Formats: sequence, C-alpha cells, structure tokens
Amino acid sequence: MIRIYTQKEIGQKWLNNYQTFSPIFACILGFTETGLIPGISAAGATPEARKYTAIADAEFLINGIQSHYQYPLPSLNEGVSPVFITRAVVESLNIPIYLFNAGLLYLPSVPYIDLGGIPANCLTTGNALPLDIVYHLFQKGLDWGKNLGNNTQKQYLILSECVVGGTTTALAILTGLGIQATGKVNSSHPNCNHQQKELIVKKGLEKANLNTINPFKLVAAIGDPMQIVVAGMAIAASQTTGVLLAGGTQMLAVYALIKAILKSDQNKADLENIVVGTTRWVAEDPTGDTVGLAESIGDVPLLATQLSFTQSSYPQLQVYEQGYVKEGVGAGGAAIAAHLSYHWTQEKLLLEIETLLQKFSKSL
Repeated sequence: MIRIYTQKEIGQKWLNNYQTFSPIFACILGFTETGLIPGISAAGATPEARKYTAIADAEFLINGIQSHYQYPLPSLNEGVSPVFITRAVVESLNIPIYLFNAGLLYLPSVPYIDLGGIPANCLTTGNALPLDIVYHLFQKGLDWGKNLGNNTQKQYLILSECVVGGTTTALAILTGLGIQATGKVNSSHPNCNHQQKELIVKKGLEKANLNTINPFKLVAAIGDPMQIVVAGMAIAASQTTGVLLAGGTQMLAVYALIKAILKSDQNKADLENIVVGTTRWVAEDPTGDTVGLAESIGDVPLLATQLSFTQSSYPQLQVYEQGYVKEGVGAGGAAIAAHLSYHWTQEKLLLEIETLLQKFSKSL
C-alpha cells in the first residue's frame, strides 16, 4: 500500500526504521493572496470561498462531524476536501494533532498554536512577506521541530499543510532555486493550469529582482508563510526522529528549500530522516511530472499511498480518480501512516473514509 517512486533505497530504509513507531500529526496553516487569483485553485469554488478553506479544513480536522460548523467546508466544483481522508485516519487511530497558524486571514475556530506570522501578499508583487517575519517563522519552526522531535517516544513527525494557492508559490520557490519545475507541478485542477502558474511566477521573480539565491529572501519575495515554518520544523526534528513531509508539489518545494538553507546556514539536518509522502493521484498525475520534479531536486525519497477510490460507492470520492482534488491537509501522509504503523489495508482505509463521509452526509 506504500510505493517508493524515487531514491528507493533511502525510502525503504526510512520505512524500515519507522514502521514500529507511531505518528504525531502537525498541520501548518497559511494564506497567500496568490490563492485569490481567479482560476488559480480548485480548493474552494470562488476566490471568496478560498479565504476560508484553511480554517474550515482545520475545524473539520480537529472536531470531525458536528451539528454546527462555524466555518463549513467550502463547496468544491467536484469532489470533497481531502481532510476527509486525514480525519478518518487520525480519528480512528487517535493520532495526536498539533495545529499551527503560520499566517492566516482569519483565526481558526479550534485550538491552535500561533507562530506570529502574517498572510502573504500575492507573489506577483515580488514582496510576499517581510524578511524579518520570514526569519521569525523559521526560528519558530526550528523551536517546534526540536520540541516535537525531542518529545518523541518512538514517534515520527508528519508535517502537513493547508495553503490555498500553495502549488503556485511552490513553483515560484522551485524556479527561484534554479530547479526546472516548469510543467512538472500539480494542482487541485484535473488538468494543471501550468501556463497561468508560470506567468504569475515569472511576474513575481521579475518584480523581486533577486541578484543571488538566498532562500530566506526568496521566501520573502515570492513564498508563503507555511513553507519556511515546515522547513525549520523538518530541519530540527530530523536530528532526532523521522519526518514525513505530507504533500506533493508543496512539500517537494519545502524539501528543496531545506537543502538551500543547509547550504547557506549554520543549521544541521539528517536528510536521510526526511521523506516526502503524498497520494497516488499526485505521484502519478498525468498533467504534471511529480517523479521528474523529485528527481530534479535530487536525493528526495518520494513515497505515495496506493489508496484507490475506484471501488467507492461515493461519486465525490470517485472523482479523485479523474484528477480532481488529489491531495491536501496531509491526506497522503495520514494514509501512509495508517499503512505503515497500523497495517491498514486498502479495504480498511476506504471503509473508514466512506463511514466518515456517510455520517457527514447524514448530519447535514
């Protein structure tokens, strides 16, 4: 149920090392005005709805099904939020969750840890975040990574995200780092909007006019607040335990950012303790090239759950097989943890997701 797509030896070693460990799940929420560009994302049917996607997903991730939602999950053009996959796993297995606000427009309605960040301006401004905020968020990431890594009793750390428009800021970071990512990234659309993303990134990089590749200045110019926090957390936690960067394009960009920071900074990391874990729908997305992107970054083990919704009786899950939604809120990482640490089969995982969706539908 877990396939290793790149760096198979390192990936297999990671799985062998942590199969007897239990997971801690951290979700880092952020916002970029890039996500409000018309048509940029399908994580919310309208730009207005996308302002609330992260806090709605957070509310469902923490509380699950309720009689009333302060922030109901936004309607999508097709399918349901990937938070259903994540919630089904963490609820059934009672996995501890840490929720972080790296920089949101609106505060979550559930308990969270505030990192003192701010929402990012659109990357087309070339001035996404103040540099001092980027350094502050990186330090907070280091502190929390050390904290969660040191407090592990045979536990590994899953780092997930929810940032609408985040695959576009990911493309910006990858391009800014000199990685050939054009045409390789994913999106929540069934056919990735590569041309739109590339034009946005080109405009942002031109505005930023960066002379040298400094990873912190790059995030300040064209990134989002989640990226630098997760980079810091992974660097610190990897020194003591395993880290699963739970996501596709966005976490590959974070991995590339980590490598750039390690070159330019005094921080140390154990890169063999860090893997990227996503869904099959991302790893095998025919409208992107996730495997090629991972290979372009180099040395990054890319894993994916082989979860399938082909046999699902729910149309809103079946559309994942047509390329809709694909990933988010650590869905792939949560599924990998269910397979690795708890030996869940395809049938068991599908049953838990469908049961949650059935209860949700009845509660409406």
